[in-house]
Amino acid sequence: MLISDLQNRLRVLLRERVDAVELTGTELARRAGFQQAHVSNFLNGRRGLSIEAMDRVMEALRLEVLDLMPEARQKAASARVRDVGLDPVPVVPRGVLMQSEIAAGEIAEFQCFKKSFLRRIRPLMASQRGHWQRFVLIKANKESAAAMGPKLVAGAMLLVDRHYNSLRNYRQRERNLYVVKSGESYKVRYVELQEGQLMFRPENLGCALGFVQPGKGETFADYLVGRVAHIAIET
Repeated sequence: MLISDLQNRLRVLLRERVDAVELTGTELARRAGFQQAHVSNFLNGRRGLSIEAMDRVMEALRLEVLDLMPEARQKAASARVRDVGLDPVPVVPRGVLMQSEIAAGEIAEFQCFKKSFLRRIRPLMASQRGHWQRFVLIKANKESAAAMGPKLVAGAMLLVDRHYNSLRNYRQRERNLYVVKSGESYKVRYVELQEGQLMFRPENLGCALGFVQPGKGETFADYLVGRVAHIAIET
């Protein structure tokens, strides 16, 4: 792996934290001792960082090289958890949510869940996804938190079961929460099918409803990333 590859992975990781409202470019610049324009240019791919500058950024955010090498971290995590009944689940950016397999370079980090917990989660596929990597984690962004508050807050970690893209309720009289594709973005919403249209319903009644009309040869299941099976909020 080249230094340029590590830089690109650092850029992706920082963009994810900024998008999840965990960090701002201004705060990153202050912590690392850079001009804000310098940080903005790096985040937007207009310039790189020297090795010294990378060290300053990583030290400011308490990152290690393994944080930029998810494939190595996955092997290490798997080795650690093999004997204690845990499974590592990848934290991924929204742009890869509809890919059947997640490339190692797209994985920001791993979080471990008990195997017994993951096995208890029931799948229900409206279209064949048996070959898809089942569980992924994403962070709730500001838009989703505004639409689904107080159920969600920005930065909450969502465990998404991509083998559940059915509209059938997981529990009786309780609406499923989904990650759903809307144009080029992904939203966290309740979902209903009305007259052939997929309707996105927020928790916050002050936010607008959303709709998508499946195209020719498509079904509603082509727009559902999966059911949110677990929400973790750091306090």
